[in-house]
Parts: sequence; structure tokens; C-alpha cells
Amino acid sequence: MTPAARIAAAIEVLADIASKRRPAPEALKDWGIAHRFAGSGDRAAIAGLVYDALRRRASSAFVMGEDTPRAVMLGMLRLERRLDPDAIARLFDGARFAPPPLTDAERTRLTSADLSAAPAHVMGDYPDWLDPHLARVFGEERAEEGAALASRAPLDLRINTLKADRDDVLPQLSEYNAGATRWSPWGARIVLSPDAKNPAVQSDPAFLKGLVEIQDEGSQLAALLSAARPGEQVIDLCAGGGGKTLALAAMMQNTGQIFATDNDKRRLAPIHARLERAGVRNVQVLTPRANADVLAELNGSADLVLIDAPCTGTGSWRRNPDAKWRLRPGALEIRNREQVAVLDRAVSLLKPGGRIVYVTCSVLDDENGAQVRAFVGRHPQFAVVPPSEVAQALGERAFLFQRAALMSDEGLLMTPRRTDTDGFFVSVLRRES
Repeated sequence: MTPAARIAAAIEVLADIASKRRPAPEALKDWGIAHRFAGSGDRAAIAGLVYDALRRRASSAFVMGEDTPRAVMLGMLRLERRLDPDAIARLFDGARFAPPPLTDAERTRLTSADLSAAPAHVMGDYPDWLDPHLARVFGEERAEEGAALASRAPLDLRINTLKADRDDVLPQLSEYNAGATRWSPWGARIVLSPDAKNPAVQSDPAFLKGLVEIQDEGSQLAALLSAARPGEQVIDLCAGGGGKTLALAAMMQNTGQIFATDNDKRRLAPIHARLERAGVRNVQVLTPRANADVLAELNGSADLVLIDAPCTGTGSWRRNPDAKWRLRPGALEIRNREQVAVLDRAVSLLKPGGRIVYVTCSVLDDENGAQVRAFVGRHPQFAVVPPSEVAQALGERAFLFQRAALMSDEGLLMTPRRTDTDGFFVSVLRRES
């Protein structure tokens, strides 16, 4: 396919997403099935165009004066891909399989593209209803934080220290130009260009042997900041596919016991194969059952309860840019109720002196600091461990990390702009009695 044909295809996919309000991966998959002539390089390029357009939807629509798939694509090519109007006109020339030619109005807007008078939610490319929520966290820097959340994420890997050291594994990943992550002592990072296909890491021998797992550096740090120790009793209440469970097992050197569960057994499905591949032996998966509390026998026994809480996912917009445009206030309210329920469930599981590590991939105070404040109000036997103390789990990196992350009385917040990770909030709550 020509570059112009790829753009036309991306506009078609954007129209499908907008009309059916469905996730981008589904729309891209269906387009690929209907257009089997497109090669893998074409599909990767089209996906890159679609995701970049979704990342910059608000600013692109502002520049072009309308929020149509074509307008958003034009604005993205100008703002994100940095193409000048003449280069864009050559792609929009009306030739076979190419988009129709630019109108005079479109060329004028592309020539005078300017965001200097745009409101914060446009400059930051997020829904306008979220502006007061982000203002409470970031103040006048919310547009910059939003723009960073709209950038493309790298591909991060976690080295499985049960089987290998990072220095031993990085040479095995040389074809991906992987380098060490800044904060995580276990991390490797692969930086991707806009048109790049995701590397086939899951077919790589290092992955198949259990030496690496795909996991954002922020997620790795959330596990590291839990300070899980060998020999402890740990409960992962929202284990999902097991990413943080695996990291905890490595931290604990395969000793002690981790009980991994989730209220949706479908999310637990991948965990069994991942545990086996990683060589993990200290994890027991507790599959939820109807009308049965699979954790009842563990009440009062846990040193640590990890809560990777259900949330709006605002911190992962780099990876799921379409999700931010589907997010509605009602979803935030639902997630808040779920967070209250899972936090309160953790209380009876802990022994005196035990701790809850509350983690979200959200940047909203409603799901982070506000939840912690409300929890301590309901359960005065708990106290927040000072975030500066929590950060010491990073060792020699702790000082610089504290300067980078957004520290509050309730916890610490990582963001793409500050820590070059996905957005993660971490709070540690210690049971005093």
C-alpha cells in the first residue's frame, strides 16, 4: 500500500471507531480481516496512524475546526508527525486509493495551525469533563501532563531474576536495541518509532525460557515499592494476569507464600502458564467461586496485601489512547465503589503490623489520595507510611526518584512526564493494631 492509501485506510478505521464506539484493536482487527491483501507492515503503519490520531484527537480537531475522522487525521499529521501543508497535500491528492484533495479551508488551517489559545484539555488531549479532576492533581501543569500521557509508550520488559540477571539478558535482546530502564533494576526498554511493528518478543527465546516478561517500568516499580520480603505471607487481591504476582515472587526469591486471586476468574486465565514459564513455586492461585470466600481461611495471616485496584486506567492512556475518549463520569463512580470494597476487604486479612500496598494505574485523586484519606477515616487502626520511606525500596535511585515523582501525604504518583513511565499511584498503609 502507498502512504496515501494507508492514511485513507486509517481514516476509515477512525470512522468505524467513532460510529460504533468500540475499542481501536477491534476495529483494526476487523479492517485487517476485510482487507487481507494488506501486509503486516501496512497493518502496523495503519495502526500507528490510528493510535496517533486518537492520542491527538482534541488538539487536531481544534486546529482543523471540526472533529471528523478526516479532520483529526489531518491535524495529527501536522501536529504529531510534523508534516508541512505541502507534504500533507501530496498525500491527500485524490489519486486512486488516496484521500480526496485538501480544500482551501483545510490548507489554510494546516498552514496556521496554532494551539497557543487552546484550553488546557485541548493542549493536553483529554476529555474536557476531566479538566477539573486533573487540575486538582497537576494545577497549571495539567496540559503538559496530559500531552505526555498522549505520547507513544515504549515497550518495557522485566528481567526474571529467578532465572537470570539483567546484564546477562540484555545482550540476548540486542536485535531490539533494548537498554536498561532508568529506575527499575529489573527493567529493559525498547523504544518504538510511530510506524514500527511491535517486536515479536513473545516468540523470542528469552521470553519462551521465562527470562523476561512484558511489564511497564511503572508497574515494576509498584511491585518493588511494596518491599515484599522473602518468607512473607502475601495476598495479591487483584492479581489479574499475574504481572505483579510474578514480580513479587522474584523479590521473595521463591520463598514464603503468595496467594493470587481476582474477583473475575477470566482475568486469572493467563497466570498459570506465566507462573510455570517463570519458574515460580511460591504462588497459590485461588480461583473465585460463587457464594464462597476463598480467602476466609487467610484472615489475620497476611504480612502484605497488594491491591492493584480496578480503576479508570487514566495512567495507561499512552497504551490505550482510545480508552480516554470512551471514559465517562459514571465509570469513575463505579471504580470508586469497587476501590472502597477491595480496600475494606483487605483489612481482615492482615496481621498486626501488616501492610496494604494500594496501587492504581490512574492519575486522578478521586481514585488515589482521596481513597486513601477515606480509608484511614474508616479504619483509624491504619496509618499511611510516609512516601519518602516507601521510596527507599529503590535504594540508590530513591533520592532522584523522589524528586521526579509527585509526592503527597497519601502516596507517590508516577507519570510519563515526571518518571517516563505509565501513570501509577502507590500508597502503603500499615496496620498499627
